[in-house]
Amino acid sequence: MAEDEPHGGVKPVPDRPRVVLGVGGGIAAYKACELLRLFTETGHDVTVVPTAAALRFVGAATWEALSGKPVSSDVFANVPEVQHVRLGRDADLVVVAPATADLLAKAAHGHADDLLTSALLTATCPVIFAPAMHTEMWEHPATRNNVQTLRSRGSIVMEPASGRLTGTDTGIGRLPEPAQIFEFTSNVLRSAAVRTSSDCEGDHCAAEASWGFTPVVSDLRGRVVISAGGTREPLDPVRFLGNKSSGKQGFALAAAAVARGADVCLIAANVSLATPYGVAERYDVATTAQLHDAMMINVSGARAVIMAAAPVDFRPATVMDHKIKKGPDRPAPSIDLVENPDILVELVANRERQALEQVLVGFAAETGDDEGTVLGHARAKLARKGCDLLVVNDVSGGAVFGSDDNHAVLLGRDGSERALDPSSKIDLAHAIWDAVSALWSSRTR
Repeated sequence: MAEDEPHGGVKPVPDRPRVVLGVGGGIAAYKACELLRLFTETGHDVTVVPTAAALRFVGAATWEALSGKPVSSDVFANVPEVQHVRLGRDADLVVVAPATADLLAKAAHGHADDLLTSALLTATCPVIFAPAMHTEMWEHPATRNNVQTLRSRGSIVMEPASGRLTGTDTGIGRLPEPAQIFEFTSNVLRSAAVRTSSDCEGDHCAAEASWGFTPVVSDLRGRVVISAGGTREPLDPVRFLGNKSSGKQGFALAAAAVARGADVCLIAANVSLATPYGVAERYDVATTAQLHDAMMINVSGARAVIMAAAPVDFRPATVMDHKIKKGPDRPAPSIDLVENPDILVELVANRERQALEQVLVGFAAETGDDEGTVLGHARAKLARKGCDLLVVNDVSGGAVFGSDDNHAVLLGRDGSERALDPSSKIDLAHAIWDAVSALWSSRTR
């Protein structure tokens, strides 16, 4: 790690990120008020730029009260500051929610007939569109072509949700919930500084320069498989052997991967968390055997596999079909255990057997003891498992489990060792993906 690289590889974001919140003229404009609140309450500097049609749904006074800034849709507003150029150029992130069919069409064809569309043409930061419209409009070939055009230029066009639309209609085209948009855009903002040379090749770079536009980072293009949570091995119908893994780190890895362009398959072991927006596939499992089978079935075609789940190492040799009773005449039962399969070892063997170009990442929750330190045990585990990277958590005293924050040491098969300083689990996730992306780049040179 370079000496000037901060926070163990976690990319910094501005202290007060500047966000342009564009609002299109659809009934879902009212939901953008909640999105604005989420941004302002987390320290973002937000300028709201509604279209004239949007102001017929939510008035300027509402946007000004919530943002603390003047609001206009007119390119002739604040002329001395050349606002139609400055807004997009100075922003760290542009989010358009809701993005109507008309607004997507204007953006795709470079129209600049109001303040928002002008700002979109001058934006040199990530641009995210959150569409909202009737199903027929979303599925129309013209809209699909416009979406494809915007994505080809580096913009992110989120997939709309399915549900109740205007009136009595139901179907795809509903604006994603504000909390989902906020979580997704926050991850994009964190990953925006992660730019690899593989994102800029030949004529593509020339096209970027001619657009005056910086596409969103997509350094994780391709399929990735992530496991999360902790397995449980039943003793009887009500009891089990398990562990304290909450799944939060694995879900953070999934959210970060989506923001960086990956096609994510998430395998969750006893996790009740909501699926991160944009995850393509989710499979829920309970036991180590089920986790093993789900991983082996889904890793085909994956560029990276992260085993963040905590499998139970042993299972009862016999599972009682009735609840184990206790009482004065019943001695405590002895439980015979058998070893579960080592999923990470099998994933490594499967990669070698099929000569796959996969980066494999394991996790190690360790405590020190009379036989060695946390890192000593972890280095031995890395050698035994054979994966490319091992994320080591010191869980002495129950640390890390269930927390929103994390700290770790990242060990590489090449002997490298990097401390990832305490931070949120989403920031730690981006640091781990940085390392995966670096391995991909080194293998394709």
